Amino acid sequence: EEEEIALTNEEVGEEAELSDERYEFLKAHEQLVLTVTEYGYGKRSSSYDFRLTGRGGKGIRATDVSKTAEIGRLVATFPVGNDDQIMLVSDGGTVIRVPVNGIRFASRATKGVTIFNTAEGEKVVSVERISEPQSDEEAEDVASSEAGADDTSGSE
Repeated sequence: EEEEIALTNEEVGEEAELSDERYEFLKAHEQLVLTVTEYGYGKRSSSYDFRLTGRGGKGIRATDVSKTAEIGRLVATFPVGNDDQIMLVSDGGTVIRVPVNGIRFASRATKGVTIFNTAEGEKVVSVERISEPQSDEEAEDVASSEAGADDTSGSE
């Protein structure tokens, strides 16, 4: 059975020491969250930096709001893996593909680093995650199902 990660309300207010086993469990289940702003700044943060809130909650800041004039507004935030890549698109039609592992890990309240050097007056309007298949076998499965779909389309 998988151990639940969430803390109860009484545990949140106290400092608790983590056993090595618990630390390894949390580390293994940690997800990275990519945050990208309209002027091309971004960072990877731990999902543990973002507390769970109930419906109708106020939420928390994902970037340094004092730097909004410099970095722009938030465009995208989503979970990523170290082997993923992202594709960013600007309103000027420029596209760039970047490996996620090249983006610095930073805390939730920082501005991040330049991922996409946008031109004057240009803004990032879309960001998509690109995941490669995990193994050669998965890649073969994808290729054979795509080939099978092509073969069946002309048979009717």
